[in-house]
Amino acid sequence: MKLVLGLAAATLMAAPAVAQDWQPDKPINIIVPWSAGGSTDQVTRVVAPLLEEALGQTVVVVNQPGASGSIGTKAALDAPRDGYTWTANAIANNATYSVTGLVPDTSIDDYRVYLHIANVPVVSVNPDSDIKTFEDFLAKMKSGDLNVATAGINSSGGMALAALKEASGETGGRMIAYDGGNPAVLAAASGEAQATTQLASEQAELIRAGRLRPLVALSSSPLEIEGIDAIPPITNYLEMDVAPDYFGVFIPTGAPQEVYDTVDKIWQDKVMNAQALKDYAKNRGATFQPAYGDDAKAMAMPVVISEACAKVSRKEAVIDPSEIGITCPAE
Repeated sequence: MKLVLGLAAATLMAAPAVAQDWQPDKPINIIVPWSAGGSTDQVTRVVAPLLEEALGQTVVVVNQPGASGSIGTKAALDAPRDGYTWTANAIANNATYSVTGLVPDTSIDDYRVYLHIANVPVVSVNPDSDIKTFEDFLAKMKSGDLNVATAGINSSGGMALAALKEASGETGGRMIAYDGGNPAVLAAASGEAQATTQLASEQAELIRAGRLRPLVALSSSPLEIEGIDAIPPITNYLEMDVAPDYFGVFIPTGAPQEVYDTVDKIWQDKVMNAQALKDYAKNRGATFQPAYGDDAKAMAMPVVISEACAKVSRKEAVIDPSEIGITCPAE
């Protein structure tokens, strides 16, 4: 499915709003490797018009879901390295796909990184469920009588569920995988699943509408979402390491240097203080934390290391993270 975030023809003919070396002469595709309406899709459709305006060229958001985001990610990596095919995701996904074998022989070094927000997973249940508290959720998990909707094992929701099992020692919850966060949270809201561990950004509207009941946020402090009572942090209940789940846009390496130089300048001038992204974050329970290049990679390494090494401890890894430059802390 494609959605062209188009500008008027006259605007496209005008000079870009940011002085730059690269002048793209055809549309740029950003592959979102998840279905429409999920967290990656939502925020990419906020940032795409900012890029369009600055580049003076159409930006096309392409949804290509499947296999926990790995199909669309591989498509972006396999495309010509000419600067016209980008991808978007949570950075922990792109950095760890090869650890689980979903996209072999890749690492975060295969991209120039442009981050914009950090998301927080939330444990929520269908409001008609007899699960009223997080303690009830754990009891259901212990009994084995619990199914949880996520966007798949490598999604933020899937990794959140795995982290909850590891921290609580309860392994009875059954994951039901969907092609994206939006269908996963809708499954919980409809009663098709009892719960979801997807991101607050995907759940916010349904929580506001009373179609989901939030129990805890996988954060170290209460999660504030506009129009919703603060959601208590998981650290009130379990000892867990929580790291910000950074999302962004990624341009595969190998394109002309002028592509990266131009997008660096656009990120600095147009994204680092973008009101549209600030408003999105406030409304969706995310935090606005833009960065690019080496600064972005350094900022995101805690969540990258956490997720890569957790896959080892959960026996989900097919290669050691050290093979892609990630050192796990000694136990």
